[in-house]
Amino acid sequence: MKLIKLNKKDFKNFADKHPQITFHQTEEWANLKKVNNWQAHYIGLENDNDEIVAGAMILSKTLPIIKKKMFYSPRGFLIDYNDKKLLETFTNELKKYIKKEQGIFVKIDPFVEYQEHDNDGNIVKDGYNNKSAVENLKQLGYKFFGFNLMQDTLQPRWMHVIETKNRTLDDVMKDMESKTRQILRKNERCGITTREITRDELPIFKDIMKHTSDRREFVDRPLSYYEAMWDNLHDSGILKILIAEIDFNIYEKNTIEEKEETEKSLKERIYKKDKGILKMNEKKFNSSNKQDEETIKRLEKQLEKIKELKKEYGDKEILGGILFLIYGNEVLSLHGGSHAKLMQFQSAYTIHFEGVKMAVEGNYNRYNFYGITGDFRKENPLYGLYLFKKSFGGHVVELIGEYDLIISKFWYNTYNIAFNLYHKLKNIKSSLKK
Repeated sequence: MKLIKLNKKDFKNFADKHPQITFHQTEEWANLKKVNNWQAHYIGLENDNDEIVAGAMILSKTLPIIKKKMFYSPRGFLIDYNDKKLLETFTNELKKYIKKEQGIFVKIDPFVEYQEHDNDGNIVKDGYNNKSAVENLKQLGYKFFGFNLMQDTLQPRWMHVIETKNRTLDDVMKDMESKTRQILRKNERCGITTREITRDELPIFKDIMKHTSDRREFVDRPLSYYEAMWDNLHDSGILKILIAEIDFNIYEKNTIEEKEETEKSLKERIYKKDKGILKMNEKKFNSSNKQDEETIKRLEKQLEKIKELKKEYGDKEILGGILFLIYGNEVLSLHGGSHAKLMQFQSAYTIHFEGVKMAVEGNYNRYNFYGITGDFRKENPLYGLYLFKKSFGGHVVELIGEYDLIISKFWYNTYNIAFNLYHKLKNIKSSLKK
């Protein structure tokens, strides 16, 4: 077997059929990374029958001063990690290639599950696992960064997904918590809908992300980042951004109709009881009437609130948005947020549900909520994020982690010292600005 360079077409033909394929292993993703001076390498391991049995899109970047290169194969390699002989051959051939290209190491974070988990994060007894994949990598000299629980790797090691292949929307909804289904129905009555934005509306999504980053205290990307993502990923169908809007006229109309229906029900119940048409004991009769009267009062207050909202925001207002990446086996939610001013409408439920619909209707294997942590304790500050995603059903996914294949120990150690020093100085600089 030998390692060969592949043209983009041949690599795509191989990669798209591989079970581990994600948007990370595409020409489009490579083009996006080219904006930040990453160069793409498309390689494949060819057997004696001229068949590609393993491959990867690998990015390289020249490091300043030392003029050596670092390599990274996002969600790569595309290979059977449980086949140690194949992995060993690929690794040995790759070392030669990286060394020839003046590389000092290559980082990987494969899309390979470590062990099976349920929706509560528990390990499934007698479930599948790929523990041999981890051992194979370690035995072949890959530096393993451990089974981290938090979000401290380049790509999330822990995710939450819903299996959607060959399932109907009703099938998926049955697995959701009743509260989630109630919120989705409520949002529909409130006039909350989603739509796909156009490129010139990217500032709308950026504004959503800015408000979200300010509230949650994380650093958001500049508008140019979202523009670059759009320009490289949208036209091929990989990227789609949905925003949620509330139509206060629809909200008002539905509220009026609900109020009128309740008033009608109350009036008919009293009439039928008075005429002896309805056989109902006094306690149940009074309880039903009281419940309707309270509902009417609640809806009257709701109508007053809607008038105030219309006065402040007009007929429509944007609530939030999510950037989806759609490729290979999944629909994935990458970035998303909402405006704090109208968070009571919980628009994230509606937008994620649209993502689930895309996965079901496109017969993708899964809808991927993406990053969570592997710490399922209530004390975890990100526990609420997990609970939100868990409420849709599905299960927790734990991947095998992040690894470095070191080509030159000297330059690898030098790079890490310089990298750590740079980030310490950067943090000191940031703290002085506060």
